[in-house]
Amino acid sequence: MGLISLLWGIVAMIWMVIALIPLLGWGNWLLIPFAAVGAIIAAIGILFTSAGNRGRAKTGLVLNGIVIIVGIVRLGIGGGII
Repeated sequence: MGLISLLWGIVAMIWMVIALIPLLGWGNWLLIPFAAVGAIIAAIGILFTSAGNRGRAKTGLVLNGIVIIVGIVRLGIGGGII
C-alpha cells in the first residue's frame, strides 16, 4: 500500500504541475478527488503496516496532501474556470 500511495502521489504531483499551466486549470476539478483517493490509500497503508515500514505510505500521504491543498488554492483564486 505504501508503494502504491507513493506512486499515486507522484502522478498527482505531475498532474498538478500540468494543471498550473494557464487554460488547463480545469484539471484541478479532477485532480483533487484523484489525490484524495491517494491519501485514503496512504492512510490505509499507514494503518496496516508495521511501524518500521511506514515511510512510503507517509510520503504518499504528504504528497497527496500537498496536491490537494495546491488544487484547492488554485480553484479558490479562479484557476479552474479558464
